[in-house]
Formats: sequence, C-alpha cells, structure tokens
Amino acid sequence: MAETESTVVTTNVKQKDPSTALVIAVTTRAIFNLEEEHKLYLEKGKEEYTRHQQANQDKPLPPGTAFAFIQAVQYVNKKILESNPAERELFDILVLSNNSPESGVRIINSAKHYGLEISKFCFVSDEDSTQYLKSHGVKLFLSADRTDVCNALQRGVSAALVFQQEVQAPSTPLRVVFDGDAVLFSNETDQIFQEQGLEGAVQYERAMEAIPIGEGPLKAFAMHLGKMRKKFGQEKSPIRTYLVTARSGRDMGIRAIKTLREWGLPIDEAFFMDGAPKGPILAQIQPHIFFDDGLHNIQGAQNVGVPSAWVP
Repeated sequence: MAETESTVVTTNVKQKDPSTALVIAVTTRAIFNLEEEHKLYLEKGKEEYTRHQQANQDKPLPPGTAFAFIQAVQYVNKKILESNPAERELFDILVLSNNSPESGVRIINSAKHYGLEISKFCFVSDEDSTQYLKSHGVKLFLSADRTDVCNALQRGVSAALVFQQEVQAPSTPLRVVFDGDAVLFSNETDQIFQEQGLEGAVQYERAMEAIPIGEGPLKAFAMHLGKMRKKFGQEKSPIRTYLVTARSGRDMGIRAIKTLREWGLPIDEAFFMDGAPKGPILAQIQPHIFFDDGLHNIQGAQNVGVPSAWVP
C-alpha cells in the first residue's frame, strides 16, 4: 500500500459504537455541491484548489445530492434515541475525502453550519480512499466519482454513484427506494432477458419461483436498514422503504416478493412497473435517495428532482 497523507478529525458529536452502528461513508462531492471547486481543481491544479478552499473556509458549501439523505438519517437517530436512550444501533456518518487536511477545514465548517451529526472526517491525499472503507466498517458508500464506486464494490462494500443536482429537501421520515434486479437482487434474470428476451425471462422466473433470487450489491445495506426499521411499529417508523422495479407484477412479481419474505426484509411499498417510466411514481414518493442500475431511470428521477444514485 502506498504511503498516504491521511487525517481523521472528530467533532463534539456523540460518538457511535462502530461495532453496532450502520456506518455510511460519503465523499465531500456527494454531500456538498463542490462542482465549481472541482472544476477549478481540474483546470488549475491541487495547489490553486487548496488556496481557494482556505480563502473560503468560513463560507458554507451549498448542499449536494446526498445532503437531504444524511439529514433524514440524523432524524432517524433522534427518533431511535427518544425511544431508547441506550440504543447503540444507530446510523454513523463518515466523510471520506480526497481533500488534503489543509483544504478540509471548509468541509468541517460546512457540516457544523448545517448542524450535521458527523463525527468522523477522513482527509486522504491519495488516489484511492476506498482502501479505508472496510477498516471503518462502512455498510454504504456514496461518491460522485465512478472509479471510487467501482473500487468500493470490488472491495465488497455496498456503493453507488451520486449525480450532482438541485434537490428539494423532502420532509421526514427517511424514504429509500430500491430498484430490484442488479440492485437489491442479482442480475441473473437481466442476463436471461438479454440472451432470450422477455418470454425467456418470464419462463425462467416461473421455473425458479420457489427459489430466492441471488443477492444484489445493495442487499446488505437494505438488510441493515430493515433491521433498524423493525425497531418500530409500521405506523410510527421513521424509516420507509420501497421497491420500484421494471418487473411486471403478473409474470415476475411473485418471485421478488417471495425473495424479500425469505430474506426477512420489510418493504413498505412495492411497485411493479412492467417497463413503464419510474419518474412519475418517484415524484409521488419523494424519496431522500433512489438506487437504480439503469441510467435512463436515474435520468427520469433527476428530471422530477429526486436524489438519485447509480449502482454500476
């Protein structure tokens, strides 16, 4: 492993127990809108970028795509502790950044400005910061850099690519929408569809109806979310989860529902869209984050102002 310059900064936020917490790592460009600064970095280089960040260290950065998601996660922690002040299964947010410690002051100040409950900031002056994900017990990694996301997935960490967009902060509770195939589930049926068409995929699903679908890249995170969801009754839960899939309910829905049941994963609402656009239903749900492996679905979500994360 190459020598890296790394700094971990903790604030006065209540520390979470890493052995029991659901740790979510976000990069600075996922949680804040740093597009202008990133452009400066690409055009003028690291030194100019660092000078800019130091000169503006007291100017809060505008919220980014994952900002509302992190705020909603914070709300869930609040509700969990109201229910049980001794509870240790909480969300723990870690900011993982390729910024140098010198330019990281603005990141910390921005988090404090918005009252974000983030206790750990890791500033790693290195090409691949994902090497630290496992050591922090990260269960979900959100980044605006595709290489970071692919590296994290190869390391066995649930990860998704967020696209910078203007996001209206939805109200609580925390609402998370998952696509099915290649996100919650494996891509086995997608592969059959590519090779044999829709009729082949339908026949495959019918033949495999009693056998759970394989695990997808975000299954582990969804299971952790479901475990926290079960701490509350359905009506009072600060977490709501959704499945919005291109599968048809009539031909391919039963196996998906049986798989969720087999996993013990609680899903509040499921929409089998039969290939129809997902944008209108997402606009109605107004999730804090939507995970999908199809870029056309991500685009449709962005068009209706829904924070989206692509699972490559």
